[in-house]
Amino acid sequence: MKKIQIKQVKSPIRRPKNQKQTLAALGLKKMNQVVVHEATPSILGMVKTVNHLVSVEEVK
Repeated sequence: MKKIQIKQVKSPIRRPKNQKQTLAALGLKKMNQVVVHEATPSILGMVKTVNHLVSVEEVK
């Protein structure tokens, strides 16, 4: 399975509670923090929920 690199690029301040919880579930706590996850359907769904707050790249 391929891996994706997720970087938080915008703040969750003044965002709905579910978006804040999604960032926390992805392991993102601070701005410009980067995490690497497997590209499973559940992770991709979480990324889709907060796609305006994060940037996503494939890891080679």
